[in-house]
Amino acid sequence: MGDQSQPAAAEGGIRRSTRTRTRKKKKNQIPMGILALIGIVGIGLVLHFTVGDRVTLFWVLGCCFGFALQRSRFCFTASMRDPYLTGSTSLTKSVLAAFAVTTIGFAAIKYGAASQGLPIPGQSYVVPFGVHTMVGAFIFGIGMVIAGGCASGTLMRVGEGFGMQILSLFFFIVGSLLGAAHFGWWKLNFIVRSPEVFLPDVFGWVGAVVIQLLIIALLWIAADKWAKRKNASSAH
Repeated sequence: MGDQSQPAAAEGGIRRSTRTRTRKKKKNQIPMGILALIGIVGIGLVLHFTVGDRVTLFWVLGCCFGFALQRSRFCFTASMRDPYLTGSTSLTKSVLAAFAVTTIGFAAIKYGAASQGLPIPGQSYVVPFGVHTMVGAFIFGIGMVIAGGCASGTLMRVGEGFGMQILSLFFFIVGSLLGAAHFGWWKLNFIVRSPEVFLPDVFGWVGAVVIQLLIIALLWIAADKWAKRKNASSAH
């Protein structure tokens, strides 16, 4: 009996010691937050009086967007990567929900302009789809998984002080410069020969919105089933 009580006492001692360990107090970040807010407002005022309201608006929206990204950990890379690595599709479904909302909003804006005979805003972003798109997507997909973030995620983590993301941002800039230098060759050989597809021209405005929302809904259902399947397999 005495031999059995000693391990129990020892285990109890270990448990008590782990419970009584003092955690390191987190540093008070409120002063740094106040200084950062003062700096943001100060830079905004400087831009307002020296450059103009347009750049000031970009500054304010950029800061707000960065804050939202940092707090929500919203990342397009994770939405495509996590289903394969962890089985989680929460970010995937969040991105799909965002696509659905923006589909309705932008369709309303574009249709409103088209119905009044005005130039449709954003048409310059309807670009040809072809081999160049697939090659670029493949290269970018590999790069963003290795780097651990896309453009928005990289910028957000640079603001957090991650050294790896600073290195990624550097090569992001290098790759952009190389792409700009070779853009003429890609445009001459692939881009101008590829078709442009604007769904309202093919299916009409209502049909384009319905088809796009249907595709998003099917992807959302597939992501939800994928997560449930992964959770069930990990439970067993």
